[in-house]
Amino acid sequence: RVQLVESGGGTVQSGGSLRLSCEVSNAVDNDYCMGWFRQFEGKEREEVGRIDPDGTPRYTQYPDSVKGRFTVSRDAATGTVYLQMNSLTPEDTAMYYCAAGPIGRWCAFISGAAGFRAWGQGTQVIVSA
Repeated sequence: RVQLVESGGGTVQSGGSLRLSCEVSNAVDNDYCMGWFRQFEGKEREEVGRIDPDGTPRYTQYPDSVKGRFTVSRDAATGTVYLQMNSLTPEDTAMYYCAAGPIGRWCAFISGAAGFRAWGQGTQVIVSA
């Protein structure tokens, strides 16, 4: 069973940047879509980006509020996935999660959070005004 561990969260001032990492272990290979989500307190998880096995990011599911500020990338050698977040605002304060899709299924064939099979424990991001 694939295991995901997020890191890189913390407290940052408004306008600052953070890069979150998602380390993948117990994966047979890297042939699966990876996604990044965030969850505001009391709300459902919201997708902020996903990336195909070949390293192509897909932003079709992400909200306009992160467009141009958040970038997903993937290290082909290690399978680690990153979420670069720039120009952060207090409205970005949330718990951030990475998720892995089913083996062999690329991002275009995964619908919503329910389509992802494995989740990390999350990393908290707090943006102060």
